[in-house]
Amino acid sequence: MTGEQDTGVHGPRWRALLEARWQARLRELTELSLAYHVAIAAAPAEPEAQALLRRAVTARRQLADVEEALSRLAAGEFGRCEQCGGQIPDGLLATAPELRYCARCDGEPAWIRPLAGRTAR
Repeated sequence: MTGEQDTGVHGPRWRALLEARWQARLRELTELSLAYHVAIAAAPAEPEAQALLRRAVTARRQLADVEEALSRLAAGEFGRCEQCGGQIPDGLLATAPELRYCARCDGEPAWIRPLAGRTAR
């Protein structure tokens, strides 16, 4: 049994959703990058160019999140919280398939998450 089957849904559904999201994020990143380069060439000091750059950086991070979710799907770990290992509800995954944490763990301070899964020595 793979991790895809453990989520209670068929892996192809999640793969299709993630791939569509990846394409949309890539398209957004490309458009923002092109707009940024046009803006910076026209007026480098304009706030619009800096705003486009911030949006492009955010879009790149979102694309990376989707790529990581695709990797988790391939590894059979999709739909599991990276901190506690619990199941992330399908409803949440349908809305944001790149989620890495369940609602309980997502509410914990970010500095605690890297410590998850470590054992005392």
